[in-house]
Amino acid sequence: MMRRVLDRLIPYAIAAVYHVLARTIRWELIGSEHMPRADRPAIYVFWHARLLMMPYARGSGWRGYMLISEHRDGGLIADTVHLLGVRTVRGSSTRGGARALRAMIRSAREQGASLGITPDGPRGPAEKVKPGVVALAKRTGLPVIPVCYATRRHWRARSWDRFYIPWPFTRGVIVYGEPVRIDGHDRLAEAVERVQKAMDRVRRRADDHVSA
Repeated sequence: MMRRVLDRLIPYAIAAVYHVLARTIRWELIGSEHMPRADRPAIYVFWHARLLMMPYARGSGWRGYMLISEHRDGGLIADTVHLLGVRTVRGSSTRGGARALRAMIRSAREQGASLGITPDGPRGPAEKVKPGVVALAKRTGLPVIPVCYATRRHWRARSWDRFYIPWPFTRGVIVYGEPVRIDGHDRLAEAVERVQKAMDRVRRRADDHVSA
């Protein structure tokens, strides 16, 4: 009983924290030309540790779905992002993956939707791209756009991904990288490595920007 009550309350608490951070952090934006637009769908990829502020990073042009795992933690995340106006598809590499992949492909093809993915989720290894995002890019033809945020002051949890929680009233940056275009004939390992390098670049750029 207590667990069910907590599962209902936690998303509201996280959403409240999100709104405080969104309003009190002095955000800068780098790479705004690659932000979501309704007429330009793409696959936006971000590390699991930096998921908290991604609903803010999406801007007003987001028209799409975020892939969230079917684990209990994923349920809490899904409920939270629903409160923040983000639609989700449930599944991961370890549970419901094939069904989720089909749903994401259908959303992209039939609705022209953008897609949001944490390519190292739901259990890691942290900041290591898994092949699913490449498979999705090949099937949809959408470019892969890496995005990362960082703040001067923040806290890292002791979770597997060292979840990144900004402090309020600090300075932050959101970085969108150059699109990675993946052809249907590209080798899987090479395409994964290209996405990995692109994500590493935006993460370093975000971290360096707030530490300068």
